[in-house]
Amino acid sequence: MSTKKVIRLAVSEAAKIFGIHERTIRRAIKNHELHYVVVQGRYKINFDSLLKWSQKDAVIRNKTNKNGIGQFVDKWKITSTLYSPNPGLTEEGAKKDEEPEEKTA
Repeated sequence: MSTKKVIRLAVSEAAKIFGIHERTIRRAIKNHELHYVVVQGRYKINFDSLLKWSQKDAVIRNKTNKNGIGQFVDKWKITSTLYSPNPGLTEEGAKKDEEPEEKTA
């Protein structure tokens, strides 16, 4: 039996990660757009809810890509084909795909 671990972020943590203002997140909480719990008087927002919410609105999605975690995504490209889930996406994998394989009979 596997249990899914729930990741929760504080309002300030979510604002920093997603590159948006804390008021934007508090507004989403007020409008019931995010799933959260209150721990010791502070909001703890479910990360999966936050991620889905951030992708619905184009303005927030663009801010996340420019100021938040999205600005680092290009730097995370996997260069080793050994660990890449799709070797064709890396330069080495693309070169290997272009070269014809020799067939031995």
